[in-house]
Amino acid sequence: MPARGFRELVVWQKAHQVVLSVYSVTADFPRDELYGLTSQMRRAAVSIPANIAEGFRRRGRKDKARSYNIGQASLEELRYYLILSQDLGYAQTADMEANLDEVGRMLDAYMQRVLVSCEEE
Repeated sequence: MPARGFRELVVWQKAHQVVLSVYSVTADFPRDELYGLTSQMRRAAVSIPANIAEGFRRRGRKDKARSYNIGQASLEELRYYLILSQDLGYAQTADMEANLDEVGRMLDAYMQRVLVSCEEE
């Protein structure tokens, strides 16, 4: 049975958990990073589930794939910010990176299903 709303998608649920983790960890970042790394990390993290939600309601499969691809790009952007945060000593990000890997794999698989469906149209 297909999902009736984006909240039913496991990939969205996992991506939402990543956002909550990013907000939690960045709350402890240095104050002078509020408009720098903290803001950038949060924006990139929020973009992942937001684009999954947006893509869910897109009508055309190519439009859906585009939204999901934007989510993938934001995921990779966040991956870099996690590396930077670790290297700067702001946070231990190994668990977050593992969760991000899982979301990435799920989003890749979900997007591939959408692209295969595009070729069938």
